[in-house]
Amino acid sequence: KMKNPQKYRFLIGVLTGAWILLMHVMGVYHQVKSGPFNIHWMEYLSVVIPFLGLYLGIKNYRDNINGGRLEFFGGLIEGFKILLVGFVLYAAASTLYVQYADSNLLTMDYYQRIGGAGLVGILFNIVISLMLMNRQHNL
Repeated sequence: KMKNPQKYRFLIGVLTGAWILLMHVMGVYHQVKSGPFNIHWMEYLSVVIPFLGLYLGIKNYRDNINGGRLEFFGGLIEGFKILLVGFVLYAAASTLYVQYADSNLLTMDYYQRIGGAGLVGILFNIVISLMLMNRQHNL
C-alpha cells in the first residue's frame, strides 16, 4: 500500500506526462495559439491535473490519515510533499519531450511555462488547504 503523498505524486506526474504526449500527438505545440499568454486552449486544461491531485491527496490525508482534522499548515505541508515529486516528474517529462520529441520547442517560453506550472501548483496548494481545513483558529 502506497503512502498518501506517494500515490498522488505518482498521479500528478504520470497524468502530466501523458497529457504532454497527448498534446504532442494532437499537434498542439505547432498550432496557432491565442489568448493573453499565447497559450493553446488544451494547455489551459492541464491545470486540472495538479488541482485534482492536490485536492484528492490533501482530502485523503485529512479524512483517512489525520482523523478528519486538517489545520491550514498541515494541508500546506502535505500538499508540498505531493507537489514536489509531481513537479519534478512533470519537469522531467517536459525536458525529455523537448530533447527527444520536439527540439524546436527548446525556448525560454516553454521553460517559463514549466515555472508557471510550479507557481500554479503552489497557489492551488494554498487554496485547497484553505478549502479543506476545519480548524480555522489555527490559520
